Amino acid sequence: MARKNCLVKNLEAAETLGSTSTTCSDKTGTLTQNRMTVAHLWFDRTIYEADTSEEQTGNSFAKGSDTWFILAQIAGLCNRADFKANPEYLPIAKRATAGDASESALLKFIEQSYSSVKEMREKSPKVAEIPFNSTNKYQVSVHLREDGSQTHVPIMKGAPERILEFCSTYLLKGQQYPMDDEMKQAFQNAYLELGGLGECVLGFCFLSLPNTYSKGFKFNTDEINFPMDNLCSVGLTSMIDPPRAAVPDAVGKCRSAGIKVIMVTGDHPITVKAIAKGVGIISEGTETAEDVAARLKVPVSQVNVRDVKAIVVHGSELKNMNSEQLDEILQNHTEIVFARTSPQQKLIIVEGCQRLGAIVAVTGDGVNDSPTLKKADIGIAMGIAAGSDVSKQAADTILLDDNFASIITGMEEGRLIFDNLKKSIAYTLTSNIPEITPFLLFIILGIPLPLGTITILCIDLGTDMVPAISLAYKSAESDIMKRAPRNPKTDKLVNDRLTGVAYGQIGMIQALAGFFTYFVILAENGFKPTDLLGIRISWENRYLNDLEDSYGQQWTYEQRKVLEFTCHTAFFASIVVVQWADLICKARRNSVFPQGMRNKILTFGILDETFLAAFLSYTRGMDVALRMYPLKITWWLCATPYSVLIFVYDEIRKLIIRRHPGSWLEKETYY
Repeated sequence: MARKNCLVKNLEAAETLGSTSTTCSDKTGTLTQNRMTVAHLWFDRTIYEADTSEEQTGNSFAKGSDTWFILAQIAGLCNRADFKANPEYLPIAKRATAGDASESALLKFIEQSYSSVKEMREKSPKVAEIPFNSTNKYQVSVHLREDGSQTHVPIMKGAPERILEFCSTYLLKGQQYPMDDEMKQAFQNAYLELGGLGECVLGFCFLSLPNTYSKGFKFNTDEINFPMDNLCSVGLTSMIDPPRAAVPDAVGKCRSAGIKVIMVTGDHPITVKAIAKGVGIISEGTETAEDVAARLKVPVSQVNVRDVKAIVVHGSELKNMNSEQLDEILQNHTEIVFARTSPQQKLIIVEGCQRLGAIVAVTGDGVNDSPTLKKADIGIAMGIAAGSDVSKQAADTILLDDNFASIITGMEEGRLIFDNLKKSIAYTLTSNIPEITPFLLFIILGIPLPLGTITILCIDLGTDMVPAISLAYKSAESDIMKRAPRNPKTDKLVNDRLTGVAYGQIGMIQALAGFFTYFVILAENGFKPTDLLGIRISWENRYLNDLEDSYGQQWTYEQRKVLEFTCHTAFFASIVVVQWADLICKARRNSVFPQGMRNKILTFGILDETFLAAFLSYTRGMDVALRMYPLKITWWLCATPYSVLIFVYDEIRKLIIRRHPGSWLEKETYY
């Protein structure tokens, strides 16, 4: 799993991944590439396409506008990202940065389109800062003006709806005007248009402080001692974070595997809805309540939410919901996106899924995500720079490439581990019946012992070992990600159906093969099956050296024991022959023919057990050491029809299960 970029801390986590029924995934860096690039700008009531080419030969925008000058200043100064100490001759787009992906995108864009951000920061040094957090959804930094006035200016960037709340004026071609309804509507329209493209939108604003906040003033960001209202809105920037190429296919696999994928993010509903449609979390053609309302030209309140398959829930709506309302959303909708959520709300969503009986996997990368990662049935942390050490410690699994597709790989591997464990256990249990029935008939019917202790040990510690281990190397069956997630409370590793198939069906056929060989050898040597009943006491009498067989031949005690141990060896060889078929057809649903014999370890296991059985039978001295004797070739063939019977029976059983899913046979024999 580590080679597939899914680092699992313990085996229990691998099993839980395999039984996951709901995945709550973050957007940035998991579903998307976490490679932000500035795509559009909105200022002076106009949307411009950003030019991010190194030569600046793309579509030009109004770089001569005074509004652009202030917007660029805010984007460069209210920004914690910085270039790493790498060669400056490298193109700006290829230079490594330290900081958040969106801030790094702004840093590179301003460096390309405006001027050196480093020089900008030297001219206007930062004196105070309120860092961005998921609750406030904005970042504020206070800088000394570079115009020599010795006064300060607070600048802010953040979620556009939060920025709009702080602003009472707006900037148009360098001039401030009072914020009116027309401008608010223009702001919202631009925001919705850019967000609808699947782009992450940030708003920017500033405030000119009076001279009372001149150089030397001590700004307190804990107990804020400077104005935080009546700011001036400057504009918007939108950044695109392309979805990962493998995500739509991975989401499709989740859906076919019965796993619900829920997107939980802090971005705006319009943006995440576009991304969700792009990656398949909201499937093509599926409408939300808002889409239905727009199509029918009616208010959203008139649309029956239960009739729509997909839903986008805003964090503010979630805040006012009780547990019953949340449960109703999780139950009635198959495609769900939660937008503008906080880490605390992510925890509430996970608890709601678990309350409905789901096995929940959660992705997270920040310190605030650690409670959710702990609460989830399987916590998945990011492994690259995005993942914090705290989240990695709290998680059960770490994605080494921060890719959602790796989660699906982990789930598939978890199901494969569970599948192969079942197959290995079923194979191992099957030989118990041909091992125990000889002792039962030895006691009940009084026949000579068909199988001895030494030969049982040769099966359990010899011929069964490598084949049982080889089943762990079997590749996944074609339907492994098309089955519904297993229920950990009812679908146990060893259940009634597995023991029924292993003991009551395949095991019985194997026992018949062993007894058939046993009776054939004794009959060839003069003891008919009917004459063996009740002969045990005389057979075991070491002082009786003239025991007559069915034809009147007399057998000494030592001759009888040689014949008995030959039967032990033949019974042992018969079990090996029938275990060939049991091993080859070990699949839970699929036929062996499409998959073939691609498992080289399994092929080696068959050869290994056959060689070991032949070695124990034909090696000189084994008759003294282990009381195992050479066999005629025809005695090996006695079990062959039973081996074929096991193969044909199991193939027919699986064919009926595939043709008639949910039938009585599947309920009783699909282990």
